[in-house]
Amino acid sequence: MGRVFVAGAGFTKVAEHWDKSLEQLMAEAAVKAVDGAGISSVNSIYVGNALSEFLQEQSNLGAIIAEESGLVGAPAFRVEAAEASGAAALYAGFCEVASGMADAVLVVGGEKLSDGLAEEVSSGLMMGGRAWYEGFIGAEFYSLNALLYKLYARRFGDEGIPMFPVISHEHADGVSHAQYPFKLSLEKVLSSPFLAEPLRRLEVSGIGDGAAAVILVGEDLAAKLKSPKAQLYVSAATDYLSPFEREDPLRFQSVALAVSQVLDRAGVDRGEISFIELHDATSIMAALCLESSGFSPPGNAGKLAMKGEFELSGSLPCNTFGGLKARGHPLGATAIYQVAESYLQLAERAGRNQLDSPRAGLALSIGGVGAEAYASLLKRA
Repeated sequence: MGRVFVAGAGFTKVAEHWDKSLEQLMAEAAVKAVDGAGISSVNSIYVGNALSEFLQEQSNLGAIIAEESGLVGAPAFRVEAAEASGAAALYAGFCEVASGMADAVLVVGGEKLSDGLAEEVSSGLMMGGRAWYEGFIGAEFYSLNALLYKLYARRFGDEGIPMFPVISHEHADGVSHAQYPFKLSLEKVLSSPFLAEPLRRLEVSGIGDGAAAVILVGEDLAAKLKSPKAQLYVSAATDYLSPFEREDPLRFQSVALAVSQVLDRAGVDRGEISFIELHDATSIMAALCLESSGFSPPGNAGKLAMKGEFELSGSLPCNTFGGLKARGHPLGATAIYQVAESYLQLAERAGRNQLDSPRAGLALSIGGVGAEAYASLLKRA
């Protein structure tokens, strides 16, 4: 397989975009990525989106985005994997470039959640589980996370778990594309009402719209482009859909497998990872991601968060632009935001959030409650 590089990135601010459609948001991010890479055409387009049929009554997004982005003629595909739809699109685009079938691929993810009521978005998230089982009994995404939170607290205690949203908001403070670019105190998190006890309202990501895009190129084209490049490695794995059908509900086997595989493929040890973009759709999921991937011993992620280990100045910075909680979580776009932000870090274009000479960054994206996981690792080219 050939080497694959990220050579350009673009994104919109995560917000409630009442004046823009889903395709307008995605086209805006796509054009920014194409311009940033310094190219005029691509061989293929991969679109990550979870809920367009459900919320916008719209399918065939591949052809729509090709038209809206001025790239008619290129084959285009829409990829779906629940909240990890953007990561699945990235995986598909990576494989096409690595196989030598394409020199340049556009991967764009987008979601417009504000087109639905909160209850409708929650119903959309429920489709990431089995409709005839979890959906039928009303066990939606947040209630399942709350059950994992209870089990975690019973086994390890819950010390430090509410710190994850605090850290994400600290990093999002002043970030122009973040949905919630302000700090949040631990006291504020703990005083917020329960969404599904013990999971509090300020421990979950909000509802927003956004789009992000990256350009993937092969080694030959990368050598000709003047834009910054970062080498990309990807991996993916699955697990049983329900966490309570697994040997240990608190260990996401999908995350463990995906991370181990991508580290092996990149020839990188865990100690060489400069930062991680976590899938912190909830506070407990952030902790389980770190522990399942081997970056924290079981039961210790919250304690490490309390010690400041995951802050920008810590030993392993996490969610350097605010993560899902504060930058925002527009489902199909989220994984592409993570990769785009990792690209900015490695290109040393992260502004006030810039880390000191990062060498490698890891982005984790999850579909459902750990049913599938994608790991994207970027190395400085």
